[in-house]
Amino acid sequence: MKQRWMGIFKRELTLTSRTLFLLVVLISVSGFFVGFLGTGNDELLLNVNKWIGVFGKVYKDVAINYVDEVDPEKFMHAGIDGMLKTLDPYTVYLGEKETDEMELVTTGKYAGVGITIGLRDGSITVINPMEGYSAARQGIQSGDRILEIDGKSLKGSAPEDVRLLVRGTPGSTLKMKIEREGEPNPLEFVLVREEIPVRNVTFAGFAGAGVGYIRLERFSRTAGEDVRSSIKELREKGTIKAIILDLRDNPGGLLDIAVDVASKFLPESTLIVSTRGRRNDSERKYYSTETPMLADVPMAVLVDRGSASASEIVAGAIQDLDRGVLVGTRSFGKGLVQTITRITENSSLKITSGRYYTPSGRSIQEIDYFHRTKDGVVTIKPDSLRKEFHTSHDRLVRDGGGIVPDSTVPDEPSGKLLDELVRKAMFFKYANRIAAEKKTLPGDFEITDEMMKDFEAFLRQHDFRYEEDAEAKVKELRDAAQKARYGPSFSEGIDRLAKAVEAEKARAFERYNVEIRTALRQEIINRMKGEKAAIEASLKDDAQLQVAVDLVKNKAAYQKLLKPAKR
Repeated sequence: MKQRWMGIFKRELTLTSRTLFLLVVLISVSGFFVGFLGTGNDELLLNVNKWIGVFGKVYKDVAINYVDEVDPEKFMHAGIDGMLKTLDPYTVYLGEKETDEMELVTTGKYAGVGITIGLRDGSITVINPMEGYSAARQGIQSGDRILEIDGKSLKGSAPEDVRLLVRGTPGSTLKMKIEREGEPNPLEFVLVREEIPVRNVTFAGFAGAGVGYIRLERFSRTAGEDVRSSIKELREKGTIKAIILDLRDNPGGLLDIAVDVASKFLPESTLIVSTRGRRNDSERKYYSTETPMLADVPMAVLVDRGSASASEIVAGAIQDLDRGVLVGTRSFGKGLVQTITRITENSSLKITSGRYYTPSGRSIQEIDYFHRTKDGVVTIKPDSLRKEFHTSHDRLVRDGGGIVPDSTVPDEPSGKLLDELVRKAMFFKYANRIAAEKKTLPGDFEITDEMMKDFEAFLRQHDFRYEEDAEAKVKELRDAAQKARYGPSFSEGIDRLAKAVEAEKARAFERYNVEIRTALRQEIINRMKGEKAAIEASLKDDAQLQVAVDLVKNKAAYQKLLKPAKR
């Protein structure tokens, strides 16, 4: 199974913050405004002006005459949000915080101290200090709880609020007070803000003999160069006989950067993606503009339901042009393009301005936001209505519903115990305790039986409790039986069922022994050796990745997937 436990440090809100708007494919930040349709649309302009007047009058009258005092700014924002909610979830008004995040993606860098943060037991906690930056150099550690920044208490603060406190002008300083396990008193640090590039590639190495592996987690401004650098580094370490690009859980980013990344693998002057908007003359085509770095070696792209927008542009181009095989599960299905327009100094409007199409001409948009039912419910195109398209090798592909991989490898369900251990940060907390007790880890570190028993004791010590899905169903069944006045024999049957569920719950550690060991091992390695070491340690347990490795190494199986099906 794919190791979702890596998400303990991967999915947190970070100071590079992969907020939801990264699902968007951005064309540009300025200089592109989708306005009215141009000449010949006088009636539309008259209607727009009319309803702007109505909106303004309603706003003014309510702000002045409502029985209670109305905050004009909040009231206007509510009106804007209400209008935009009738469209699609990607057309939104961006306030100061969101605009700041958008600029981070478009510039590919920010000024901070180099830490990833998250909420742990209600406290702002350091998940990962980034190697080479001020926080790590000064001694900030994973698990440190941040109490104050520049004398301001963080009690009750949200991670996004802390992010704004930490960022600032390069070269400026901040004081951070932290609480650390094993230290009797809080510790104080003076940290220096530095210009920090957004990390698009979180790992590049070899997943097998000659099989290069690049994990790309976002498409910010520097992603293309990051992929280029990663390929160069791999070549310096050894011969690349095959390449795997991991786009799982990559929510997207900039459209032109998706083209840049795809260009590293596709022939020069190849059509990678096209976009079309409302106007007849709005079509734009994007081609590869460079000689590919890896043109001929077998290639696999890993995708899942977290692969969206820019990820789907790259995956769709690779599939449509038969450059490689896709492995994993169906992608998210976001085929809409957004444009950013500055509204004020600190706010912007992100508006859906078009759809994008893969080289074969298909749109992979799954949800139809533009044709709702009379009740306002959005619809999803059923598989039976998905149109057929063909790749360059005449393989059959379909539009809508995301991109279906060439080799589907399901990600096994994790189970309630594992979900709750992650949600309540028990792996993270235990790793912090191990790090406080041990200073180093052996290279062949594995979770022993003794450590598993110690972890169970740790959970009891922290009063860890959870409810199995089956337990909840038994409770529902018991309630339904009581309301329906079922007889004693039925209640006795429920009692027997409840005892059976309880017995299975008691052996939950046995049922999920392998998964728990894997999660513990990766979290401890991450805590003591860093994220890259943890990712490297996870590769052998990643079922989807191992299928991809086997495919690119097996010439016959690889070529068979790229041949058209017989019709």
